This record gives sequence, structure tokens and C-alpha cells, in this order.
Amino acid sequence: MALPEFKYHPDPIATGAVVQSPEKCACCGQARGYVCTSTIYAEEDVEYICPWCVADGSAAKKFEGTFVDDYPLIEAGLDEIIIKEVCERTPCYISWQQEHWETHCNDACEFHGDADIEDLKKLEGAALEKLLKENYYSQDEWKELLTCYKKGGDPAIYKFKCRKCGEVTFNMDLS
Repeated sequence: MALPEFKYHPDPIATGAVVQSPEKCACCGQARGYVCTSTIYAEEDVEYICPWCVADGSAAKKFEGTFVDDYPLIEAGLDEIIIKEVCERTPCYISWQQEHWETHCNDACEFHGDADIEDLKKLEGAALEKLLKENYYSQDEWKELLTCYKKGGDPAIYKFKCRKCGEVTFNMDLS
């Protein structure tokens, strides 16, 4: 059975947002072989949701919840249709603190998982300055971070890609 496609999270298996599992989905009651690893922000405590119930919006509707914090998307001035797609029909990523879905070109970006060290070593100019400023890092601290950065570590640096122009952006999260 093919996984559903997610416009803003094109490879949820590679990012770890979807994993193989024999568990039954709390929304549809079926064991489809896969579940999402992130939780739904809802009043009810929901343990397992399959990617199909995320993709069609039924889990967000049934549990009156979201998978992604909408605040950054609202602040960016995105259209409500885009916000609903990301927050109610896209599996999120697990972060140390609160996830922050990047935006660019008046759209939400695609999530591509933890940044590779090669991506970070190429980061320069305005993009690097933006990341450092947002995270209160100096150039010296950044250079030190690059000597010990590991995917999936602390700090975590997440990679996003603009769906319109292809620009890659990053955000950082610390425990």
C-alpha cells in the first residue's frame, strides 16, 4: 500500500515522521503498517495515528486538533488554506521545544528533516546571519557548533525548502 503524499512533507519516512508499525490508528481503527511519530495537539491523548488519517484531515477533525503550531504560519501572513494543509493534513517533526514551520515566497516550505553538516558548512551571507540572529548565536559559536554537529543531536537544525523558488532555509532548536 502506497503512503499518501504530503505537499509540505515530501518524504516522511526519510525524516522519521512516519514509521512502520503494527499499531492500530486511533482515528480509523485500522492497522495499516505505518504510524506518525509526532503527536496531535488535542484535548484527548492520542497515541497512534496513521498517515492516511493525517492526509485526509480526518484525524484533525475527529480529535479537534492540529499537528503543527499555526502561529508562525499566521504571523507570516499565509492563506488559511495553506495553514490548514500544514497544520491539519501534514505530519509534523519532533523537536526539542516547539516546532516552527518555515515559510518563503508566501507559502509554507517543504520539510526535509535534519540538516546535513555539508548543508550547514555551505550556509553563508544573509541566510546564515538570519539563522544566527534568530538563535542568538555569534559567528564564533557557529564555527564551534560546526565542529561537533550531528544530525538528530542537540542542537537540532532542520532543513526546509521553498516550493516556489527552491531556496533552502533552516531553523534551530535546542533542548
